[in-house]
Amino acid sequence: MILLDRVTKVYNRNNTALDRVSLHVEPKEFVIIIGKSGAGKSTLLKLLTREERQTSGKIVVGGVDYDKLKDRDIPLLRRKIGVVFQDFKLLQNKNVFENVAFALEIVGYGNKEIIHTVPRVLDIVGLKGKEKNMPMELSGGERQRVAIARAIVRQPKILIADEPTGNLDPKHAWDVIKVLEKINKYGTTVLLTTHNQEIVNKLRRRVIVISDGRVVSDKANAEYRH
Repeated sequence: MILLDRVTKVYNRNNTALDRVSLHVEPKEFVIIIGKSGAGKSTLLKLLTREERQTSGKIVVGGVDYDKLKDRDIPLLRRKIGVVFQDFKLLQNKNVFENVAFALEIVGYGNKEIIHTVPRVLDIVGLKGKEKNMPMELSGGERQRVAIARAIVRQPKILIADEPTGNLDPKHAWDVIKVLEKINKYGTTVLLTTHNQEIVNKLRRRVIVISDGRVVSDKANAEYRH
């Protein structure tokens, strides 16, 4: 599903963000990526969504070889990859339903499909009954779950959650993690980056540790130790 083979990303002579990173993620896996700020996690995610291009090495996602990917095909690739950020990036002038529906409108879904799809996705993330609420009326955890609903409404094969609990208290953080686990059970590959040691230790999933642009550890059922 996701293959990186000796991928290097150099920004300039003094900044090698990733250094010969190789990893393989199977379909439907739940993988946690950890590392200090500046370790290269964000660069890795940007390469996967094709916001950045690798300097060398090979990237293949869902059978798509990024070396052969034409610019015009990037939007299509991104439909297969949902992304959730630490700051929710919701549209403040739209309610919950409209925020999620917007992700479908911009790719040409009709009203009928939107009315059918959005409530189902809001149910998955535990926001049934909140359709008409505005973002400011929601807790941080609820806002993040709206962001997750928006990221999965087009049924991506992969969901990248980049520090999704970074701004949340422990209870809301766990609500968000439970939603990610649920989405994973439905068959979506989940890549989670986090600094939260407790989350990593409780989840007991595969953990990839990145340090100074290199993969220094890749273990199943791992715990997080500084």
